[in-house]
Amino acid sequence: MKTKAIFYHAGCPVCVSAEQQLAGALDPQRYDVEIVNFAETPQRIAEAERAGVVSVPAFVIGGSPFHINFGASMADVKGG
Repeated sequence: MKTKAIFYHAGCPVCVSAEQQLAGALDPQRYDVEIVNFAETPQRIAEAERAGVVSVPAFVIGGSPFHINFGASMADVKGG
């Protein structure tokens, strides 16, 4: 069974670079990768926060958050 890996980002250059480099590097035989761009799906921000995401870009893999690089805080993503 594959492990769910959700990559959350805000669409900024740092996030897009991380998406291209890291999300694509996960073994598709082991991970079911989903990309969530908040610029396209802002309704998923609360979901990311509930999962423990405090800045983006970030992965949530198997229910655990992993912050890759500080691109933007969730407050910045929400416009606050």
